[in-house]
Amino acid sequence: MKIDLVLAPNPGPFTGTGTNTYLVGDDDSVVILDPGPVIGAHEVAIAAAVAGRAVQSVIVTHTHSDHAPLANPLARAFGVAALGYRPGPDFEPDALLSDGDAVEAGTEAMVVVHTPGHSDDHLCFLAGRALFTGDHIMGGSSVMVEDLGPYMASLEKLQRFDLDRLLPGHGPEIGQPAEVISWYLAHRRQREAEIVAAIAGGSATVGEIVERVYAEVDTSLHPLAAISVAAHLKKLADEKLVVVSGSGWTAAVEPRY
Repeated sequence: MKIDLVLAPNPGPFTGTGTNTYLVGDDDSVVILDPGPVIGAHEVAIAAAVAGRAVQSVIVTHTHSDHAPLANPLARAFGVAALGYRPGPDFEPDALLSDGDAVEAGTEAMVVVHTPGHSDDHLCFLAGRALFTGDHIMGGSSVMVEDLGPYMASLEKLQRFDLDRLLPGHGPEIGQPAEVISWYLAHRRQREAEIVAAIAGGSATVGEIVERVYAEVDTSLHPLAAISVAAHLKKLADEKLVVVSGSGWTAAVEPRY
């Protein structure tokens, strides 16, 4: 399977060097994966990279604004379907994808893997032993998580695959997938332990927890850390390990760590 990368010119604190748009297929036909935001220069670059090959479809890992908005315009331009898990802001799929579906890419196929957590509509795509991870796992950057329980379950789901590389939506290709996925799980469990310890130590609000747990992190990143802490608290509350008490959080039981 041939894989070409076209980097979108949208660098930033949440996108790293920009969104990775992938052309996946062979010398005759390709799928466009995660076309990114509507930027004229990027659309021209994708069309040039297609280089006369037939486009089979335009697919998205999820509907965030740095991944999906160009999908419908490109699909119309090439006369093909836009595919995704569900509609979202600036994205209207022509057909919906579900876990286990196959998407033709050249003469081979990619398997759809539903991986909620970063967003509940998030998909990864398995191509042989390569996995396109969108924002579920990113190169050189931490992942913002909306719902930590499903995110952890999705990471554990990926451990079942025999992978040799990860192709993220942002950042460079990642080797040693098994080790990286295990690290992601361990990192989140460690953060969870730190958050429980912070609450047990008297930190009652998200802001107070961030100040204690992320004390060594640049304060400019604390708003992002607050999103992560909120996701951890939701999971811990679902597990009845922490509860809302008055205007803040308290430990429901003795820490299990």
